[in-house]
Amino acid sequence: MIVFDLKCGAAHVFEAWFASSAAFADQQASGAIHCPVCGDTAIAKAMMAPNIAAKGQGRSTDTEDGRRKQMLTAIARAQAVALKESHWVGTDFSDRARAMHDGEEPTRGIHGQATVAQARALVADGVPVMPLLVPVVPPKAIN
Repeated sequence: MIVFDLKCGAAHVFEAWFASSAAFADQQASGAIHCPVCGDTAIAKAMMAPNIAAKGQGRSTDTEDGRRKQMLTAIARAQAVALKESHWVGTDFSDRARAMHDGEEPTRGIHGQATVAQARALVADGVPVMPLLVPVVPPKAIN
């Protein structure tokens, strides 16, 4: 696993884990990485300080690394459980969320893709939406 500091087009910086640099590049190219703050998919690597500790000091221990991994795993599992009860609507997310909010469609849990502009418009109109904390691969993209 490799961790990168990432930055969206709105300058939000966040951290994400990937299996490899190639996995990051593939997900970035496909637009599968979303900013957890605003949902933007224009993601690039942010400047990172090298992880160089003074000799014998400041290095993370196996215990700290284990805790970090446990926390990330717990977040990913909680999101996966929530998504089991949710329906993937892909790029129709904005329209479907608005239709449910307006009473034109039965309310149910959905998840999908929206542009930053669409997400902002939904929030401005009082439609309850939020970005997912862990990037989701669209069902059709899974082997």
